[in-house]
Amino acid sequence: MRRIPRRNRRSAAFVLFGVILAVLFVLPGMVRFFVDLLWFQEIGFERVFFTELRTKFLMFAGVGAFAFAFVYLNLRLAQRGLVFRPVLIPSGSDAPPIDVTATLQRLSFPVALAISGLVGLGAMSGWMLLLQALNAVRFGAADPVFGRDISFYVFTLPPIAAGIGLLFALTLITLLLVVALYWVRRDIIPLPRGVRVEPSAGMHLGTLAALLFVLTAVGIWVVRLPELLYSTTGPLVGASYTDLYASLPALHVRAVAALLAAGIVMLGATRRRLASHLGVAVAGYVGISLLAGGVYPAAIQRLIVGPTELTRETPYLTRHIAATRQAWGLDDVETRDLSGESVLTVADIQANAATIDNVRLWDRAPLLQTFGQLQEIRTYYDFVSVDDGRYWIDGKYRQVLLSPRELNPASLPTRTFINEHLTFTHGMGLTLGPVNQVTEEGLPVLFIKDLPPVSSVSLRVTRPQIYFGELTNSHVFTGTRQREFDYPSGEANIFTRYAGTGGVPMGSLPRRALMAAHFGSLKILLSQDITSETRVLYRRNVMERAQRALPFLRFDAD
Repeated sequence: MRRIPRRNRRSAAFVLFGVILAVLFVLPGMVRFFVDLLWFQEIGFERVFFTELRTKFLMFAGVGAFAFAFVYLNLRLAQRGLVFRPVLIPSGSDAPPIDVTATLQRLSFPVALAISGLVGLGAMSGWMLLLQALNAVRFGAADPVFGRDISFYVFTLPPIAAGIGLLFALTLITLLLVVALYWVRRDIIPLPRGVRVEPSAGMHLGTLAALLFVLTAVGIWVVRLPELLYSTTGPLVGASYTDLYASLPALHVRAVAALLAAGIVMLGATRRRLASHLGVAVAGYVGISLLAGGVYPAAIQRLIVGPTELTRETPYLTRHIAATRQAWGLDDVETRDLSGESVLTVADIQANAATIDNVRLWDRAPLLQTFGQLQEIRTYYDFVSVDDGRYWIDGKYRQVLLSPRELNPASLPTRTFINEHLTFTHGMGLTLGPVNQVTEEGLPVLFIKDLPPVSSVSLRVTRPQIYFGELTNSHVFTGTRQREFDYPSGEANIFTRYAGTGGVPMGSLPRRALMAAHFGSLKILLSQDITSETRVLYRRNVMERAQRALPFLRFDAD
């Protein structure tokens, strides 16, 4: 039998390894990319998708390239050294040691590449911070402590803090790698009374250690000082007496101490006494930080502020109140003194009947429970939340409480692919009632109820099907050969077809294969029920949709 040459076997192994990597990492990424693109195109937000993608790519490439150059050059510099020291590994008592110097040199590239990839991926998560900084808009109001426009703290400070933190982490990782390399090269040798470091290694390590201290000082001046405005030392959030008269000068002292520590480290590197000077620098900085950043502010707070807190904090409370009023647009309010001597008359009540008729009596939590007991009708329907609404009803503007009747796939009696994704595709209708009316039995009055929705007022529900909601976390297919369950009617079921225009078309075979790979179901590819008219609806949770389409907004919990 003919044997395969070793070179060919090695090439085949590399090809197989490449295929495995592609299947594990590249292919899922491509699937996710196209699925996201189709979704953004379907909702008309391609600009958001490509802006996010472009920014992430530029951050990954830019930060990753810088990280690669920084790590790789430091590793190569450490391997070169001023004195050639081959790295030898003993192989046995009789055999000569193995020289792995060349192997370590070849490892510099993949190690630097791996670290730069991780750093680049970490930087990608800050894409929104970068865009906010590049598109910052002035607020037109300055903070009373540092005199900066408020927009600096909202848009500019967060990416600066993230950038300094990322650079510090990269420098620390590089320092640890270089220390390990010098240790292996025997440029760092532990002695009974200290550590001996070769001059070239000492200068290199000293430079990196000094850079860490410099970054610490920059971080204090550029980030920690402005962050005093977020302090919680006082009774309210914001710079308090202790922050301005203790923490602020203490931070300046710590920053200067960090620069002095950097100088001490470099002095030790030039004098070939790096280990001892580094120990002095670290111990000195930590000690000063504890005293200036911890003990001193705590003493000021306890001994000076605590006994007369109201007197000391009054100016800062005044600032806080003024800023709050300005933020809420309440800084230009006309003030009137009410004597309280006016007598409320029937005419006053009748003149404000709309207000009185809309005073809410029902609490959301018990009302949600009551809606569930009265109107869920089937076990696979759920009311998730109760929300306020205002509508013109029978000629009057009324405040109402309403809750959509959503479909809960987890409660279906038979959970099959057809049931979950083709048949039971949507919820049905809602329950709606006034905020202040009660039946004789003590139950809420319902203007809209039952299945299909029945209204006792002028408000009508013309499209009761609910395809998007708070419980809709799974994908469904519409326009299939299967009928869509609409609602139960006695012992029978009523069916319908999706009448909307949403969803991603599933017409082509590649599109079906793409969705099958994304959702991890071969049935999507093989099902005979999915036709050229079929559409797939995914990301149907309203909060998820809003967060993905509008990533620059912050959403309330409700």
